[in-house]
Amino acid sequence: MITVFGSINMDLIATTARLPKPGETVAGSGFSTAAGGKGANQALAARRAGAAVHMAGAVGSDSFADGALELLREAGADLSLTKTVEEPTGTAHILVGGDGENVIVVVASANATVNEADAVAAVDGMNAGDTLMLQLEIPATSVEKALAEARRKGIRSVINIAPLTPEAARLGRLADIVIANETEFELLAGKSGIEGSEREEAMKKLHAETGHTVIVTLGAEGVVAVHEGEVHRARGLKIDPVDTVGAGDTFCGYLAASLDEKRRGFDLKVRCDLSLTALYCIIP
Repeated sequence: MITVFGSINMDLIATTARLPKPGETVAGSGFSTAAGGKGANQALAARRAGAAVHMAGAVGSDSFADGALELLREAGADLSLTKTVEEPTGTAHILVGGDGENVIVVVASANATVNEADAVAAVDGMNAGDTLMLQLEIPATSVEKALAEARRKGIRSVINIAPLTPEAARLGRLADIVIANETEFELLAGKSGIEGSEREEAMKKLHAETGHTVIVTLGAEGVVAVHEGEVHRARGLKIDPVDTVGAGDTFCGYLAASLDEKRRGFDLKVRCDLSLTALYCIIP
């Protein structure tokens, strides 16, 4: 079983031929809304991968709440740990350029009410061998409490240290598995401008210090991971992306769902999960 403890948003998405520069206004070519939030995205991906998933988080008492939870409900995720509060549902304001790249502003709203008591409740029904998945769109104190509870109960913890926050590096070192993109890993490693073999050496150093699995997603270049003392690499698939929003979350969700499949080696898991993420990016 997987419990995802994290954010639930309604995404407000505008598309444009190119992303605006600071202070610039550009014409949009379309607008849509979609269920989102890093936590909800990862929960949906894990559920679609076939895992039993509980989503723990918060939505508001507003018109966005049902839409934010719709896909999770349809997929059969357990929402008993999702509370409704007297705040707006969280929103993400997303601009997508013609090349598929995006910029995002997230307004936490209900997500900011997720507290340490919610963290305890999220982990309470879990058992050793289950997986707890976290991100950083809810308060850091709640994430830290959930990690502590998981460690106490012998539950595997996976954290995606996104979006970057002042607590990201410290919290990333507390989980059994940490997932970061290139920029996020630089914060984790405490060094900027690292790439290639230097990045892998920094990953191995962090792995040696903590004993934890370190995974860095490299966009179109693929994924590199250090797991049980070995470096695993997976090249990215060559695609023409339609929209990269949620691609990293899809990777995290499918990875979490694959962790208990003992018949596959870790390297193959990374390759399979990367392939699924690539497919996500080319579906209109």
